[in-house]
Amino acid sequence: MGKSGGTIRLTAAQAMVKWLSVQMTPAASGSEAVGEQKLDRYIDGMWAIFGHGNVAGMGEALHAYRDVFPTWRGQNEQTMAHAAIAYAKAKKRTRAMAVTSSIGPGSTNVVTAAALAHVNRLPLLVVAGDVFATRRPDPVLQQVEDFDDGTVSANDCFRPVARYYDRISRPEHILYALPRALRMMTDPANCGPAVLAFCQDVQCEAYDYPEEFFEPRVWHIRRPHPDLDELARVADMVRKAKRPVIISGGGTIYSQAEDALGDFATRHRIPVAETQAGKSGLPQAHPMNFGASGVDGSAAANTASQKADLVIGVGTRFQDFTTGSRTLFGEGARLVSINIHGYDAAKHGAESLVGDAKVTLEALSEALGDYRAEAPDEAAREDWLRAVDTYCARPEDQAAKPTDGQVIGAVQRATGPDAIAMCAAGTMPGALKLLWKPSQGGYHMEYGYSCMGYEVAGAMGLKLGAPERDVICFVGDGSYMLANSELATAVMRRIPFTVVLTDNRGYGCINRLQTMGCGGEPFNNMYVDCNVEVQPEIDYAMHAAAMGAHAVKVAGTDELEAEVAAARSRNIPTVIVIETVAKDFPGTGLETFAGDHGFFWDVAVPQVSERHKQRDRFEEYLGQITNARLVN
Repeated sequence: MGKSGGTIRLTAAQAMVKWLSVQMTPAASGSEAVGEQKLDRYIDGMWAIFGHGNVAGMGEALHAYRDVFPTWRGQNEQTMAHAAIAYAKAKKRTRAMAVTSSIGPGSTNVVTAAALAHVNRLPLLVVAGDVFATRRPDPVLQQVEDFDDGTVSANDCFRPVARYYDRISRPEHILYALPRALRMMTDPANCGPAVLAFCQDVQCEAYDYPEEFFEPRVWHIRRPHPDLDELARVADMVRKAKRPVIISGGGTIYSQAEDALGDFATRHRIPVAETQAGKSGLPQAHPMNFGASGVDGSAAANTASQKADLVIGVGTRFQDFTTGSRTLFGEGARLVSINIHGYDAAKHGAESLVGDAKVTLEALSEALGDYRAEAPDEAAREDWLRAVDTYCARPEDQAAKPTDGQVIGAVQRATGPDAIAMCAAGTMPGALKLLWKPSQGGYHMEYGYSCMGYEVAGAMGLKLGAPERDVICFVGDGSYMLANSELATAVMRRIPFTVVLTDNRGYGCINRLQTMGCGGEPFNNMYVDCNVEVQPEIDYAMHAAAMGAHAVKVAGTDELEAEVAAARSRNIPTVIVIETVAKDFPGTGLETFAGDHGFFWDVAVPQVSERHKQRDRFEEYLGQITNARLVN
């Protein structure tokens, strides 16, 4: 930054907000013109809960610039950040939101959300209040004191989960910290959360900032092309393959490579399996979409993966659920990984092809020319889709509690092609990955961190990011109890979405893992197995209605369908409560956690137990882990 030009005297907090208000990005269908280019603000605005660590500095600054940089009040720092993350995911990382928190608990509340953003490679700006740089009032209220290190504050908790971390202890630090933060957030390879620990006295300190610092800047997201030698090696591997399969992850969607993937798969006749993050990159109706991969995968996709002689990952981290904890792919199968980051591209001993998913798929397709693989098993795909329809069909007995699959079927029938199903933790993510039939972009799952409590706030952020689409939030009673307060925010801001709350009276997913997957006994998951004096009778509909949502409890899937259809006309959230059975996937051939199709998930089993059931399960476990690929 040069020294020419004038200066403007502002507090550090005022300068930060003023600078953020002029950071732009090319708009998909832009609303603001700079010259001939239509632009949007990259940081759409800031979620805020004020305390003594940010009210005087950031609070005053956000008020001063409220007409050009909006501030929104949430109910919990973690869920505000969840909403911001869901917005960035909905925008395919082209835009983001910021969150400001006070010192101490306000800041550490955001740590979980920062970890979620880090794992999912999603941009988030956290402006966390910090201790006094002068140390004059030490220990300030809520200050964490390290007896052996005077430089430590509670915000150091962010270091392992931040992609960029900085402490603003002088007002001129923002001249360097802010551009570095956005440089990382707009980098497709290193994207993640940026955390700026902002000393509260420095927020209020004045400095003469160069006027040129506040000139509008446009941030562009690059598309790195693949190395030509890597491209040639991978093209040769594909040409030699007879039965390749593609595993498509979230990077496909973030790259906006959905159409390129469909064209590639069709031209070269290669079936596609999807991860949780990659689902809906291809619409379910696409003939090369063989469904979900791995632990919670379809028989069609997993059988194709087991028989494949080449597995081509596109924008995937090859996480344990995707790979069946490294047991899914056949012993002789070779791996290729197309990924924007070399770290991910080299996982599992894969042949790396580093580059943007869209341009790399296009370049690889050109290099392959007329190559076509052996015809995939279309009958297996059709069999799987028929099994899905059967499992999701309307139950004849409307008085009986439905399965999660029957709930999914009812919601699917009641929504249009614009619907987005979203979720995060529990039984429902596996069921949705297997059973939901989305249009392109009709699926939003936070499963990298599988964070309970993401759902309601995430639905709000998703709706803000995709206001033209119908957002359906699936949440279990366990996750709803953990974090539901942003319903009140959505009511206040008139952000409509539909919450389908499935009540199975406990943590049904972990109960099944405990008893079926690990050989344990039911304990401390379902309320009936907990150490309580009285079984709870929680009226979730009344609770949601108390926050202003339209809320109703339904008795069966017919009523559920009607309520889901009616919700589309409202301008506030709708919460529909339905009781479901605690166990799912009974006898359908679609079991997700017990392996008819190699759906192994490596969860450790105790080596020593007094119970025969536990000992037998450990012997089974030993046999399963011997099939894992050990190459990393």
